[in-house]
Order: sequence, then structure tokens, then C-alpha cells
Amino acid sequence: MNEIIIYCDGGCRGNQSEHNVGGWGAILRYGDHVKELRGGASNTTNNVMELTAAIRALEALKTEQIPVSFYIDSAYVVNGMTSWVPGWIKKGWKTAGGKPVKNKELWMQLNSLAQKQEHISFNKVKGHDGVEYNERADQLANLAMDDLESSK
Repeated sequence: MNEIIIYCDGGCRGNQSEHNVGGWGAILRYGDHVKELRGGASNTTNNVMELTAAIRALEALKTEQIPVSFYIDSAYVVNGMTSWVPGWIKKGWKTAGGKPVKNKELWMQLNSLAQKQEHISFNKVKGHDGVEYNERADQLANLAMDDLESSK
């Protein structure tokens, strides 16, 4: 069966500092076609960039009928989409401890985009372990951060 394979990654330099830069990268593969995406933001977090990578990848799709398989080194995104989101929705976007979900708007956007797909899976890969397209997604995120730093 044909499928769209997506590798994405996000990162942040100077996480938790006032003047940090973040970047995200995504690679979309369908057959012999490969599309690379990247972007960045200032004053952000690693988790925001991880979520943004997945969101931008889904926004770039032109179909909802072809199965989509994500490969992501972020346990935060994979666990969120495979385990946490349904519980958060039931609890009004509160955590098990009753606190508001961090990055709620991004989670809601990612979940909405994922729900439009007929078949979608989120799979965890080990980061920085030689997985070709995961390494490239990391490079794209770093290039986006380089772009931001050089424009300052």
C-alpha cells in the first residue's frame, strides 16, 4: 500500500533563556518524491518546535486518503498523540493532575489535522542514532536556527 512517510524534528538553542532560537524540520516522502520543510522562531521552546514540525508537515499534505506514518524522536509528541490527547479532551484539556495542558493550542491544532486523515500513525524513533531521514530533519531544524541567528 502507498503511504506518506514523515520524519520531523524540532529543537531550541538556549532553551529556557530569554533570547533563544528554535527550529523545526520535516521531510515528507511519497514514493520517489521527497519534500523538505523548515522554519523557526525566537523565544520558544523545544516542545513548541517539535509540535510545530508535525503541524507544518500535516498542513503540507494535499490529501487525506493516503495513509500517513510519522517517525519522530520526540516522546512528547508521540506519547501525546498516541496516549495523552484523548484523556486531555475528556478532562477539558487538563492534565491528570488537573492543571492546564501546556501548549494546548498547538496540541488542539495537531489533533485536528491528524483527525482529518483516514489513516495516521505516530512512531517513535531513537534520535541521533543514524536514522537517515530523522538525521536530515534534525539538520533542517538546525539550519532554521542558523538562519535566525544570522539574521540578528
